[in-house]
Amino acid sequence: MTVDSENLVAAGLDRRVRSSFRGKVANFAPFATLLTLLIFFAIASPSFASLDNLTNILTEVSVTGIIAVGLTFVILCAEIDLSVASVANATGIAVAFFTAQNASVNIANIPLSGGLAIVVALLVCVSLGVANAIGITWIGVPSFIMTLAMLQIASGIGALLIRGQIAYAVPPLISTLGSKSIGPVPWVVVVAATVLLLGHFTLRYTRFGRYVYMVGGNREAAEYSGVNVRAVIASVMVISAVCSGLAGMLGVAYFGSAQQEEFDSYLLDSISAVVVGGTSLFGGQGGIGNTVIGLFVLGILNNGLDHVRIDSFLKILIRGLILLAALIINVYAQRLRASRSPVADA
Repeated sequence: MTVDSENLVAAGLDRRVRSSFRGKVANFAPFATLLTLLIFFAIASPSFASLDNLTNILTEVSVTGIIAVGLTFVILCAEIDLSVASVANATGIAVAFFTAQNASVNIANIPLSGGLAIVVALLVCVSLGVANAIGITWIGVPSFIMTLAMLQIASGIGALLIRGQIAYAVPPLISTLGSKSIGPVPWVVVVAATVLLLGHFTLRYTRFGRYVYMVGGNREAAEYSGVNVRAVIASVMVISAVCSGLAGMLGVAYFGSAQQEEFDSYLLDSISAVVVGGTSLFGGQGGIGNTVIGLFVLGILNNGLDHVRIDSFLKILIRGLILLAALIINVYAQRLRASRSPVADA
């Protein structure tokens, strides 16, 4: 082998080593954040590191986790859904609206059987997801604008149904899944884990999941490969709405009531879970595993700050700083991935 050939081989090996190192750094950052928070709060508060508190954390992030699954599909396609919290709220209000309420609840609702109330509520969230899909894929409205409008529409639907009142009763199945336990484990945790597993399986082991990554990674290449890009984007918008609707129904049972603006904080929480976990806002990189890490980061952060009794207003600031750091890491990771491309290495 000549000296020039040896130099070329060495240069290629060096590029591969640097590429691998960059990729590992980008993927390890969210896990390192999680590990740091765990160690810090375990040392700062003896009551933090307990089995009961772990159950509390899992319960607290369950509703967010269900919403975040659908949002992961959307963000992997390089789109965004700002309507998830409003769709959750509208669906939760709908399932209560179609359930018989106590006479003290001053709402002119339409009582249906438990199963039928759930079906109607699911139809509400599916319809909102289909409307998002049509607006984005067939009309051509950017997802940011379309879902921003849907945020207002879904909020309006919820307000129209509940009319400033508070409803408490939900179908027995929703009440069980949202507020009761199977042994020491709350049912809402079991449902959230099931939805996360189904999301992971779909993304990693099905053709549709591969299409989601292809559309998010390179939309033009996906089209040239024969992928129906519009159908994939439409599908993820409906999936996001269904996940939000399910979370909304369980959330109403978990909170014990259905009312306006009940899920407002869940928009930021669900986006944060996806982004903090390392799923790229630019699409094509990440997945449910990243979302799980993001959920634990947020859950441990919120729970841990309560255990160390930090100022509630400072807690909001810290969460904002964590999200900003995650966004910076996300953008930096995207640059690292871009530098690993064949063009960059040429």
